[in-house]
Amino acid sequence: MIVQEILKKCQAEKKAVLATNFYNLETLQGILKAASIMHVPVILQLTRSSIDYMGLEQAVQMGREGLRDYGLNGWIHLDHGNSIELVQQCLDAGFDSVMIDASEKSIDENIHITSEVVKRAKSYNANVEAELGYIAKLGQDQSGGFTTAEDAIRFTGETGVDALAIAIGSAHGFYKSAPKLNIERLKEIHQAVDTVLVLHGSSGIPYDMVQEAIRNGISKVNLATEIKDTFMRTLKKTLQETDEIDLRKVFPKATNSVTNLLCEKYKMVNTANC
Repeated sequence: MIVQEILKKCQAEKKAVLATNFYNLETLQGILKAASIMHVPVILQLTRSSIDYMGLEQAVQMGREGLRDYGLNGWIHLDHGNSIELVQQCLDAGFDSVMIDASEKSIDENIHITSEVVKRAKSYNANVEAELGYIAKLGQDQSGGFTTAEDAIRFTGETGVDALAIAIGSAHGFYKSAPKLNIERLKEIHQAVDTVLVLHGSSGIPYDMVQEAIRNGISKVNLATEIKDTFMRTLKKTLQETDEIDLRKVFPKATNSVTNLLCEKYKMVNTANC
């Protein structure tokens, strides 16, 4: 099953697949172990920063081997690709899904860039995700405008994109104030377009709010910040409590904390039957 099919299946069943970012071998293992325990499909996400850190070929190979070792159905996705060149490199490296993020440009430029990515991805049978509207990134003001149904209709119609990350009140990173998703706006967009809708910035959003978003049209939920935060908090605490220098004995505690987090997150999105 390709990414487009799993997302459409979730959309039809009013469920969602959890897409998780990994940053090194340990966070990858934490994610895969949780998915194995919960018997769920996996979308493994890599950003440009993670690709630069691990190396493109090595990161992809780690993901593929990990999925195979754990016997999981899973895919590799480029998260927030910021250039057509990076997207092309990832398509050539065998990514199942790519995101082009031109959301900070004008809607006309966003449509032009996204359309080019959609055209390139067709020969690879790869899923294409884009972003429309203002979803604050780290350090940005979190009070930007929402995606409109009118813009979503135009954008999806002119680009043919498979999945669309929409701005309905979420933000990347941790929240400065309690998040509140605009479910009514989500409903409007979901009724207006048949494209799979994606929620970015789920870290820190209450579980019941995420579940309400899934019931009303979100079919892919991205999780990143909480994964690296959980890993690092546990690692720091462990290092403060021990003089152990063998990283093979220190890192597993942090890896297990990621597994525990992900088990709860997989329950939240209810992907068991997707």
